[in-house]
Amino acid sequence: MNEQQYDHMLNIETTGYQYGFPKLAKYHRYEPTPYSGLEQLFESYELPPKAHFLDIGCGKGRVPIYIYHRFHIPVIGIEMDQKFFTEAEHNAEQYLKKVKKKQAPIQFLNIIAETYEIKKHDNVFFFFNPFSVHVFREFIKHVMDSITLYPRIVDIILYYPSPDYMDFLQQEQSLHCYLDIKLRHEKNENERIVVFRIPKQ
Repeated sequence: MNEQQYDHMLNIETTGYQYGFPKLAKYHRYEPTPYSGLEQLFESYELPPKAHFLDIGCGKGRVPIYIYHRFHIPVIGIEMDQKFFTEAEHNAEQYLKKVKKKQAPIQFLNIIAETYEIKKHDNVFFFFNPFSVHVFREFIKHVMDSITLYPRIVDIILYYPSPDYMDFLQQEQSLHCYLDIKLRHEKNENERIVVFRIPKQ
């Protein structure tokens, strides 16, 4: 299926890019994660036990809705832009109508990522370069603090990982790459998905 067919199947509208967004150095424009990339991710990657999935910078909600539809696990999307947050909530409502459910553990939060309080069951964090490495570093510090308080397996998934993100996780956090998935039909070396797994201590 192509992007439009996938959206139609889920009864949502998530195609397109972000327009009119203020040029802020710390935060990047919205670009939807290709469904084909998500399919390739789950050809190789298995979610940890009792997965709770967070999409940091979720835009219109494509990834959380796709993940819930495929795995029926709790999902959260964090989006700072009010317009896209509203569209994400609308997409969730439309999806639930399609699958004839009144409710599901699909939640969207209209906040800045750094202010999110990591919960003890949050264990999968998905990033498609939503912001600068400075914000990423601050968010990951919150994740690490949470792991210290509540030891558990935690996965960090980077879609099209930026070199800055990779350097921070590998050099500063001393994390090892768990999976490195080269996306089919892509030529740029950054066009891949990398998973870092932090084992339970």
